[in-house]
Amino acid sequence: MNKSFKEFLITAEPLNVEILSSLLWELNIDGISEEINCIKVFTHDQSINESNIRDALDQLKKNNLIRNYEVQENVLYEKNWNEEWEKSREVIRITERILIKPTFKQYGPQPNEIVITLDPKMSFGTGDHPTTKICINFLEKNITPKMKVLDVGSGTAILSIVAAKLGASKVIAFDIDEWSFENGSENIKLNQVSEIVEVRMCELIDIKENDFDLIVANIQRNILIDLSEGLRNKLNKEGILILSGLLESDREEIISKYSSMGFNEIELMKIEDWIGIVMKKKE
Repeated sequence: MNKSFKEFLITAEPLNVEILSSLLWELNIDGISEEINCIKVFTHDQSINESNIRDALDQLKKNNLIRNYEVQENVLYEKNWNEEWEKSREVIRITERILIKPTFKQYGPQPNEIVITLDPKMSFGTGDHPTTKICINFLEKNITPKMKVLDVGSGTAILSIVAAKLGASKVIAFDIDEWSFENGSENIKLNQVSEIVEVRMCELIDIKENDFDLIVANIQRNILIDLSEGLRNKLNKEGILILSGLLESDREEIISKYSSMGFNEIELMKIEDWIGIVMKKKE
């Protein structure tokens, strides 16, 4: 039996994607897709319903950030997700070297190119979201051979696969979501990096390993705030921390929190309204 998930189609006046996304990410959702005249919100959490979405949007209306809105709730199935995804997916070039292609597309790589084959199913992380692109760019700049990497909230495991292909010797990918665990495990095998990448379904507190050379976390701001101490403790003294899943409006709060945890901002990247930050522990 195909697993179901929910899709919410949201229109608003004005359709400010940054403001809407920032609020909706506070809910237990898996992804947001920006369309021409609406946004689509996806979640496998059956407890989230149209009423929850309306309550969130009423906050924006009360604060005069939107004038009005409409919400439509649909129930979809994993098969529908794959079909919709396949209709619009092409080979995506993330950097000069790194490309992502769906399983059903053919591509002959050029010398020195890294091609990631991805079957996204339900998990967030298809490669075309700005924060995924930001993280891949940062991984390409910062991964060195033999690194030990932790991928926090790994979803499709795309970032773990990239890290392995760039030369990491050990990658632990974890997510609290069963679908992410299943999909990530499939994608690891598909890209022949099973000997390097281990996928787990757990929380950060369950990861007993530490002294990671690099940690990448592409998740919501509130979770990054909650995990700040845990991430610091898992990173070695010279380690690199890559944070994304963030809007530009989140930057001040994230920098303030992580600075108090002993980190300095090293680099910032912005694509559209989304940002990613590279941080290192203060000397």
